[in-house]
Amino acid sequence: MVFSRWRKLGRDLGTLTGWVAVGGVAIATVACGKPVEPVAQAQAERDAGPAVVDVAVAAAAEDSSRVYTGTTRPVRQVSLRSQAEGHLLALSLDVGDAVAQGQLVGTLDDVILQTAVGEAQAELAAREFEVAQAEAELADIRTAIEEARVRLQQARNDAQRLETLASQGAVSTQVAEQAQTTLVTADQALQSSQAQVRTRQQAIAAAQQRVEAQRSILRETQQRLSFTNLTATLSGVVLERLAEPGDLVLPGEAVLSLGDLSQVLVVTEVADSALGEFQVGQSVELQIDAFPGEAFTGQVTRISPVADSASRLLPVEITIANPGSRVGSGLLARVTSSGSQSEAVVIPEGALGNGDSGANQVFVVTQTDGQAVVEARRVQVGDRTDGQVTLIAGMSPGEQYVVRSSQPLKTGQSVELSLTSEG
Repeated sequence: MVFSRWRKLGRDLGTLTGWVAVGGVAIATVACGKPVEPVAQAQAERDAGPAVVDVAVAAAAEDSSRVYTGTTRPVRQVSLRSQAEGHLLALSLDVGDAVAQGQLVGTLDDVILQTAVGEAQAELAAREFEVAQAEAELADIRTAIEEARVRLQQARNDAQRLETLASQGAVSTQVAEQAQTTLVTADQALQSSQAQVRTRQQAIAAAQQRVEAQRSILRETQQRLSFTNLTATLSGVVLERLAEPGDLVLPGEAVLSLGDLSQVLVVTEVADSALGEFQVGQSVELQIDAFPGEAFTGQVTRISPVADSASRLLPVEITIANPGSRVGSGLLARVTSSGSQSEAVVIPEGALGNGDSGANQVFVVTQTDGQAVVEARRVQVGDRTDGQVTLIAGMSPGEQYVVRSSQPLKTGQSVELSLTSEG
């Protein structure tokens, strides 16, 4: 009986507890007017105040400049080649000697060419004599034409006079006919002389053409004779001596190598992945081992688009001024690049997010009327290493950015810096 009472008391307490719970829900419902989800209520409570953020200061990336080795060479380099055949009689310059444009530097044996010039001159004289002879013959023919014209006129007069006399019976008909025959003969003689004039004029024109051709041969031979004198084609220095006196030099064979050292080219080879460190027109710093402790400044003048098939490196040409031709050819030079990430910053990878467009972005913190405000900034991402990411565009060293936030952020939102924030 005691047990039954305790069981009934338990049932009554349970019923009372249930009514209290139901009553509490009803009270809450009546007080708010509508049901409130616990998650939405928590979100509303967070939006009521500024987000708390951990802020850091963007640090500059380490200097990425590199040193490339290169070799100096003249800004212009030419080979002095012989344009004639002959034995080299003299060569007055050696490697390193200065030379001026047009300066006589060597001579070839010219005996054979002198003989050729003499023969060409004699042949020209013979051709000119042919022209003079043909012109004299033409003058004789023209004189004969004038005589034939006079005879023709006389024969015409005689034929007319005798024909009149024959009609009057003063002379025989035979005499008149002989006069007509003489007239025809004189006319034919005149026509023949005129034809000879045309033929002789054509012969003279041909002879004159032969004279002009021979004159061209003579000029060519004289030009080849002048090639026995070797003259410098630019001002500079002798880089290499390729022949010695006594050598038989053939046309097109190099005798000296000359270089213009008023400016010097430094040629270095760069991997395609590092081409961003160089741009045409860019100024770069150089050191040349032959001048220890002295700095040189050059300008990138050409970046070759063709890589070496074996090394896969592309030549980069840098031009430096060389007053007094101090810097020679073939010297070792060291080129310091400016680095492709001189304005890059490094941030934790967790501070990097994606915007609505899918682009990488970072929230940058600025001050507006004394209140910290965030701004979404699009950035260009470089290398990622050990949880750090390099930004090569979009941020500058010294700017504040959000590392962590207590809630999602949007541009223009006010934030509160945590006690662990930098700056």
